[in-house]
Amino acid sequence: MTSSTDATDAAAAPPPGDGWDAGQLLGGFARACRAAGLPVSADRERTFLQACAEVGVDRRAGVYWAGRGTLTAGPADVEPYDRVFTGWFGGRPMHAVSTEDTPRTPTVQASLEEPESDGGPSEGSDVVRAAASAQEVLRHRDVAGLSPADRAALRRQFATLEARPPTRRGRRHDPARRGRIDGWATVRAHLRTLGEPAQVRYRETATRRRPVVLLVDVSGSMSSYADSLLRLAHVMVQADPRGTEVFTVGTRLTHVTRALRERDPDRALLAAGETVPDWSGGTRIAESVEVFLRRFGRRGMARGAVVVVLSDGWERQDPGALGEQMRRLRALAHRVVWVNPHRGKAGYQPVQGGIVAVLPHIDRLVAGHSLAAFEEVLDVVAGA
Repeated sequence: MTSSTDATDAAAAPPPGDGWDAGQLLGGFARACRAAGLPVSADRERTFLQACAEVGVDRRAGVYWAGRGTLTAGPADVEPYDRVFTGWFGGRPMHAVSTEDTPRTPTVQASLEEPESDGGPSEGSDVVRAAASAQEVLRHRDVAGLSPADRAALRRQFATLEARPPTRRGRRHDPARRGRIDGWATVRAHLRTLGEPAQVRYRETATRRRPVVLLVDVSGSMSSYADSLLRLAHVMVQADPRGTEVFTVGTRLTHVTRALRERDPDRALLAAGETVPDWSGGTRIAESVEVFLRRFGRRGMARGAVVVVLSDGWERQDPGALGEQMRRLRALAHRVVWVNPHRGKAGYQPVQGGIVAVLPHIDRLVAGHSLAAFEEVLDVVAGA
């Protein structure tokens, strides 16, 4: 005899007479979530099916949490996911199903202040001291030395990065509630009222977004950082799709902006990987910068832009040629920022030939080895 809880958590599949098997049912549910606007890629659907196989397709709650953990990308996706799940499998909404909580040992967080004799935790109780969470520790870890599990966790944390496009002062003015008096607008307002007193109009200097260009090194020496740096580029493209351009640098220059405009980061990186022909190849930074200046830079893409070069500076060709191309790039750009993954390591000194050659022609040399360093990169670009 089964209990009411087991009845609620019964098989997710419909009766055998419906002609559906578990694979068709779960695959149809994943496609229904995609049709509802959830970011369900082929990889997410495959992971969902594997998770259901692990938890068992005969338990409704197991299928629910397997799908919620694999088919959603953030808190905003929970509500449409719950709606599709209830409509597809029937039964009560899962967020309304309450489960009996297991008893837990009460814990008291240790205070940062000096302990007092009164009001403190009683003798024998467990005192849990505050410690850095695993996610906080992961933010400061070098991405080159992460395990596959840590890399997967780090990819999810990229969603917490916030890119703010840099701005510049425009040549025109926008209406404002306060500030400088707009004489012409005030006169025109008086004329419209036939000389009767009208409200004084104000104006402020308009701000416009400044373009950003990213040159991401995907050569062999940068292979352990290339995936994370392209994910950082994806965050910046999503913040300003029309004002951010991304190129990969290796043995040749490749334009990958269109691929990174894909909303889902995994699908975007897959599309970019299919576009780049020289992944983990040689390093010809000077030649790639020269091609960028000849084909894109002088046509306006680099003029007044914030150019970010993400590379370790290992140049197979003459470092002097790289310095000359960076001098030409600096003459066009508003700011040039060089992001070096080794910059954040203890004891680092900019002694490589390529870095020494470009130092006179860049505005900032910043680290790019961890998620915390990527946040600093975004702040530097926003303030450029």
